[in-house]
This record gives sequence, structure tokens and C-alpha cells, in this order.
Amino acid sequence: MTIGVESLPAAFAALGDDTRWELLQRLGTAPASATMLAADRPISRQAVARHLEVLREAGLVETEIHGREVRYRAIGSRLSALARDLDTLAQGWERRLRTIKAAAEG
Repeated sequence: MTIGVESLPAAFAALGDDTRWELLQRLGTAPASATMLAADRPISRQAVARHLEVLREAGLVETEIHGREVRYRAIGSRLSALARDLDTLAQGWERRLRTIKAAAEG
């Protein structure tokens, strides 16, 4: 699985916010509701819910219904695919930089 180029801006925008990054890290350990996540942060449950919605729209978390509670969990396969795509991109840049360096020195 790879991340489609069209979804990269949403994923990067979602991950570029410190609060969303922290929420995603927390959700990587266990699913949690917005209420559970807000208890650990100095922001409201509503603010946490908005951050979670951005992560969900970017395809980085999904929801699970438990009774009346909505729990969020990180989508590991999606995050792994993003990491692989970034690694491929970095390797391409490293090759280009080596070529430029060799041309400049030669």
C-alpha cells in the first residue's frame, strides 16, 4: 500500500500540528475517545474532537463505536505506507545530491 500523491498534503497538514502529532502518538498505543484524550491535555474535548477529525479525514485514524462512545485508533498500515513513501523520496534526493556533488567536484 502506498499513499496517493493527492492525499499527501492532507497527511502532512495533519501531522504538522503538534497537538495532532501527540494525539496520533497516543493513539498508536491504544484506541481512545476524545474525552479520554482531553483528560490528558489542557484543551477541551471539542478541540480534541476537531483534531481527531482532521486526522480521520487525512486517513491516519479510524473510528470504532463502543456503545455510545466513539473511539479512535491509529491506522498503522497507513502510517507505515507514508513512512515508506517518505523513505523512497529521501533516497531519490540522496541520489540526486550525490550526482550534483560529483558533477561539482569533477
